[in-house]
Amino acid sequence: MRRRFSVFSVFSLSLAAALLTALSLAPGRAGPLWPNAAPASAPDRSPVDRIAVFGADDRIPLPDDRADLTASIGLIYEPGSQSVCTAFCVGDDVAATAGHCLFRTAGEHAPRLQGFTFRLAPKGAREAVTRIAGAQQSGAPQNVAAGTLKLRVRPPIDASSDWALMRLEEPICKGRSLPLSRQPADKLVELSTAQRVYQVSYHRDFGNWELALGHPCAIRRSFAGADWETISKDFTDARHVILHTCDTGEASSGSPMLTDGPAGPEVVGINVGTYLQSRVLTQQGQVVHRYKSKTVANTAVSAEAFRSVLDALLRADILAARDEMRALQRLLASEGYAVGAEDGRYGPKLSTAIRAFEQAEGRAVTGLATVELLKRLSARDAERRGAQPSPSQSLHIETGSVGGYDGPRKRRKTR
Repeated sequence: MRRRFSVFSVFSLSLAAALLTALSLAPGRAGPLWPNAAPASAPDRSPVDRIAVFGADDRIPLPDDRADLTASIGLIYEPGSQSVCTAFCVGDDVAATAGHCLFRTAGEHAPRLQGFTFRLAPKGAREAVTRIAGAQQSGAPQNVAAGTLKLRVRPPIDASSDWALMRLEEPICKGRSLPLSRQPADKLVELSTAQRVYQVSYHRDFGNWELALGHPCAIRRSFAGADWETISKDFTDARHVILHTCDTGEASSGSPMLTDGPAGPEVVGINVGTYLQSRVLTQQGQVVHRYKSKTVANTAVSAEAFRSVLDALLRADILAARDEMRALQRLLASEGYAVGAEDGRYGPKLSTAIRAFEQAEGRAVTGLATVELLKRLSARDAERRGAQPSPSQSLHIETGSVGGYDGPRKRRKTR
């Protein structure tokens, strides 16, 4: 009997004779951040080749007429895990990358966000380096918004949630951010047919850690042996999944897929992995032979998947004081959400509670502990009690963020 299984993972698993569909993540588990750095020795558990080149390798060094992109696209690196990915500017102090670059997949141990460094190397200018906002005060987690913190690797696969937005400690992206394209997803195939879609990324196997241009990038819905009707059933939200044939290598996860708009390059998506098919032969329910995996296409997340969250993050005033965070925990608990200990600390339980509350409100799901969220909860609490919110319920809190840069806003001291 032939059955079909799907996996989104750095390794493949099949339990019966099947067509196995997999997304091989390409965060570059190991590798130097910059030229002359020593290669890492972390083992690669994946049985698949993480270099996905379709036909001839079309990657070339970034040409001079695209040199401005060196100021917008960089590398994000965590030395403890030796993880390296591409990331890019989407605000003066905000960068985007693939979510699994920061959080790994469900069941894997995630690196400490405090350890990540984002680096830009603008052509003809000095390198710019910064960390995630709040890193010095252990507040980095509350300055990151992501589609998911535990990427599901079995159907329904939530690959469309494989994105992350980071508020940065210093505004090294000022004047360098790439706007998100407003081209609808159904127009991307048409744009790629006109050869107007391209990718700019770092790749571990390309040059001496220099940006590469991948062009043209075909975007399609169906491929030989994998039609869209079948593929779409594997994903929680296939509307935001882009299948493309930009040539990629390790460390290309988190890189932008681009098209040229009226004012210059615009982001249509974030590259995250590779879509594979493989077959296995079974006898009496046991796998006796695994055939070589076939690369179908690379995979990206549409910019539409995170546009509303980026808008929210750019406006957000992140809570800084412990008493404010305790008030937030107390108010969420009173709404029936599990927040863990009301200790004034931001952690996974509080993030999950915030996300659940935002979803219930019908708002963009960010997981961010913000001044505005505290105000809304305070107002709801006062309404339940039939009283006016008092100043202690944080309706007149100063704005700011934990250890981060907030442009004209003042830094707030963590108590």
